[in-house]
Amino acid sequence: MLERIRLESLHEKVTTAENAVKLIKDGMIIGSSGFTKAGDSKAILPALAERGKTEDLKVTLMTGASLGHGTDGKLAEANVLKKRMPFQVDPTLRNKINKGEILFIDQHLSESAELLHTKNLQSIDVAIIEAAYIERDGSIVPTTSVGNSVTFAALAKKVIIEINTEVPEEVYGIHDIYQAEDYPYRNVIPIVAPWNKIGRKSIPVDPSKIEAIVFTNLKDSPADIAEPDEKTTAIAKHLLAFFENEVQLGRLTDRLLPLQAGIGKVANAVLTGFKDSNFYDLTMFSEVLQDSTFDLIDSGKLSFASASSITVSQECYERVLGNLSKYKDKFVLRPQNISNTPGLIRRLGVIAINTAIEFDIYGNVNSTHIGGTKIMNGIGGSGDFARNAYLSIFVTQAASKGNNISHVLPMVSHTDHTEHDVDILVTDVGLADLRGLAPRERAQKIIDNCVHPDYREELQSYFDRACERGGHTPHLLEEAFSWHLRFSETGSMKQKVETEVSN
Repeated sequence: MLERIRLESLHEKVTTAENAVKLIKDGMIIGSSGFTKAGDSKAILPALAERGKTEDLKVTLMTGASLGHGTDGKLAEANVLKKRMPFQVDPTLRNKINKGEILFIDQHLSESAELLHTKNLQSIDVAIIEAAYIERDGSIVPTTSVGNSVTFAALAKKVIIEINTEVPEEVYGIHDIYQAEDYPYRNVIPIVAPWNKIGRKSIPVDPSKIEAIVFTNLKDSPADIAEPDEKTTAIAKHLLAFFENEVQLGRLTDRLLPLQAGIGKVANAVLTGFKDSNFYDLTMFSEVLQDSTFDLIDSGKLSFASASSITVSQECYERVLGNLSKYKDKFVLRPQNISNTPGLIRRLGVIAINTAIEFDIYGNVNSTHIGGTKIMNGIGGSGDFARNAYLSIFVTQAASKGNNISHVLPMVSHTDHTEHDVDILVTDVGLADLRGLAPRERAQKIIDNCVHPDYREELQSYFDRACERGGHTPHLLEEAFSWHLRFSETGSMKQKVETEVSN
């Protein structure tokens, strides 16, 4: 295993997770690798959770995005977390956040590293970085994600490295490690196509800061891949038909523009739909590469993909990591403040496809909170892309839970993406193209095309009565959240809930 530490002076730093975690003290700021379950800490953070069971210990934890192997839940259960940022998906952690027991900062994924470099966040005390191996110059060859690791390694006072022997050393070369200059000396980031590589292949770090090296041999947590169902298939068909029409109108070509898709079954279904389409030579400039990405590569539809992590099923993990020579020239992993940087998204003309929890009749989107108050996962990178994309698309089912919840409402209970940043809305019912429409036109387009039939008449009534009252963006404020209130009281957003009365 020492062959994976090519700087011999670091051999003496090898230790156990239990010893390494002693470097972490109460009140520290920890920066850990990990982006949507990929390339995360599999030894140190779980060991920290074990310490928390017997010690009074509180830390602030920053990562790239979510962690795998239930690590966030273990830390939350052990009461180790004082504050967490910028994204999470763990149900135990989510519950404690919503109870107010753990503070959570929901951040655009492009911003965390920027705020650290500009000293608008407290400095990192300890960085924990998963590596495939350590180069002779002490630099780190990361594994299946880059995330914020470049910034953490550069700014942390101390560094702990987890060398994961499950990851083949052949991952060398799949990463493009570039760090933009600090303000006011920042230069243009010279990426003009998804396949441009502008940086180095390993993460630079001062070897004198490396305090401990721990070996692990655990694969990333597999992604939960749900097969396309009736609703997600319908959404994909509406969206593909829209793209085909854009080609006919001369706005796009059969190659489209670089695609970005959020994680989850809807995005996966949309990308899977491209396999049987007429589009070809597609590219991606996204955050996460999912199973559908590599399926499209295998089908010949996708020629190149750029992101910050690989988050795939176990089968796909084995297929890709076990055959890197086949895929190595087809994708690249970058730091998330490069993969999500607004200027590049705008320059490349990215087509952004993200998931909404709900949207309203004017096109405002809630992608983070249930009922306006309870965090689900976080905004992730959807805002980075929505504001700057060539096309900003949000998708969701029209209704759920036996159609007792409408996902199209008079007013969203929490706004993550305003109507000004949303171009296209899609449900299984249909698609609304909002470009060039005034608020009243947008509302009618959404009601006609996206609303579940059970709710269309009531939503039309709301809009008509609001228009009679007047205003540029007509609303009945006394009714705007009545659907949410009705659901909390009756379990359904419908005006009349039919109940069976037994004799």
